[in-house]
Amino acid sequence: MAGEQLALTILMGIVLLAVAGFLSRVTDWRSYAPGATTTGGATGGAAHTEKPGGVFRWLTTVDHKDVGILYGVYAVIAFAWAGVGVLVMRLELLTPAQDLIGAQFYNGLLTSHGVTMLLLFGTPILAAFSNYFIPLLIGADDMAFPRINAIAFWLLPPGALLVWAGFFLGPLTGGAIAPSQTSWTMYTPLSVQQANPGVDLMMLGLHLTGVAATMGAINFIATIFVERGDEVNWANLDIFSWTVLVQSVQILFAFPLLGSALIMLLLDRNFGTTFFAVDGGSPILWQHLFWFWGHPEVYILILPAMGIVSWILPKFSGRRLFGFKFVVYSTIAIGVLSFGVWAHHMFSSGIDPRIRASFMAITLAIAIPTAVKVFNWITTMWNGKLRLTTPMLFSIGFISNIIIGGITGVFLAAIPVDLVLHDTYYVVGHFHYFLMGGTVFAVFAGIYYWFPLMTGRMYQRKLAKIHFWLTMAGVNLTFFAMLIMGYMGMPRRYASYQVDGAIAPLAQLTTLHQLATVGAFLLGVAQFVWLWNMVQSAREGPLLETPDPWNLKDDGMFGRDFQWLEAKRLAADGGQTDSRSHPADRSDGDTHAQSGAENIEPSEADTPPIAAVRRIED
Repeated sequence: MAGEQLALTILMGIVLLAVAGFLSRVTDWRSYAPGATTTGGATGGAAHTEKPGGVFRWLTTVDHKDVGILYGVYAVIAFAWAGVGVLVMRLELLTPAQDLIGAQFYNGLLTSHGVTMLLLFGTPILAAFSNYFIPLLIGADDMAFPRINAIAFWLLPPGALLVWAGFFLGPLTGGAIAPSQTSWTMYTPLSVQQANPGVDLMMLGLHLTGVAATMGAINFIATIFVERGDEVNWANLDIFSWTVLVQSVQILFAFPLLGSALIMLLLDRNFGTTFFAVDGGSPILWQHLFWFWGHPEVYILILPAMGIVSWILPKFSGRRLFGFKFVVYSTIAIGVLSFGVWAHHMFSSGIDPRIRASFMAITLAIAIPTAVKVFNWITTMWNGKLRLTTPMLFSIGFISNIIIGGITGVFLAAIPVDLVLHDTYYVVGHFHYFLMGGTVFAVFAGIYYWFPLMTGRMYQRKLAKIHFWLTMAGVNLTFFAMLIMGYMGMPRRYASYQVDGAIAPLAQLTTLHQLATVGAFLLGVAQFVWLWNMVQSAREGPLLETPDPWNLKDDGMFGRDFQWLEAKRLAADGGQTDSRSHPADRSDGDTHAQSGAENIEPSEADTPPIAAVRRIED
């Protein structure tokens, strides 16, 4: 048996070497990313001679732009996995009885959905923006540690495979290895007592993703501190880079603790230690350690999203970001306070009432810097020359959704209210308004805004607006129904809900679940529209004829990102470029006339313009 396993291992090694050799020789598999677009796009010409032209390029690249694209593709795959899983769960919840899947598989999907959306999609998709655009915004050649940057990404795919391993290995092992059913919080003693090896695989995968996030955070901190161009100082550092800097510091303090807690949990499961055992340890200890990471993670996911919106919103309001310094200060305040609120997840766990009161006070306090941002965004739009482009629509949708998510969070911060609503669908609706209605909306705003810069092409505007309105309707239909279900007492994490009418009105709960399911499928359809638009437009969309596709020069809002594109085009064209706007390049909803590049009034966060790009590469 041992000989057969050794022979199989050798055979697989030979196959992998053969595949690697084949990929290294493939030169005609082109990407539609910068460096491989057709002539006339954002980058012109074919791939740079210093880079391989095929798949081997993507396996070996250390270019921050390529690594950013890899993060983005990986995150979209994770988003699709989590989305399909939750649609299956919503189909099961159409009726109170178990009709489609069993409780064990439902719990497996529930666990996978939470872990995937938070750690395999949320953090990497924001890292995609950070990798691609921070060096451009701060005038750096690349990240401070390009190779470590690439290594941090390549830890993620094996981490995802380990997290999802139970779904693949279950059929192959006759159910001996099944998906983890611990929920994404992995509360003890349940997560210790489950003998399923799929739980161990998931924890190992989470540990890999945590190591990757920590490596990336160190790289972002070093890049922003030491790689800024001479013209970029702390006073005019852009708001997106500020939010990523604070996020990276949060990651540096939070993720190593999660890794330590996971190691202790693995030791409890496999070596008989008693860190979280009822006798000799404490299950509550796991909750403290987990939520010390878990609640900063919420702000790790929302702060760069706030940075994206703070960058995009002024562009289509025709005026500078109102109170720029206070937006920065509130970002730092959120980063600091986020480490003092973790126990509000534990109000019902029996901890000392005096400790609960202190955490309630800090949780209420952290709403203040968030509100500062909201009022600054609204004031930025006030009396501005609003242009309802797709990035602007998603930015406005972001603001409206996090207002609902934030206000519902203030209710949960009050101990008496939380004791009633804890572990109901109200909590699910609250944090989905913040993350799906907040972070994901900002991600889409950023994708649409920077799509012309990344591809040299423009997307289909009508499809983009259809995507927005379907997503907006789906978010509010799904998660507002969950808020109402929570008020009615519907517990979360239940695969069936055949409750007695004396406990809760079953007919009304069924109707609300059906509305939530309809909203979830609206969201699914919307994302198919988005994916089609992105792929088709990246391949066949109209080519840009100007480095100012959003006509930002009209209002003096031409930022460092598109200044980089303009400088790159100047270098590629031998110092000459056409600054005139083409009708096909105008933003959807834009009625301004192009006035050229003269008399640009730099904004507070955009000065001074970048004169040249230090290194021109595809």
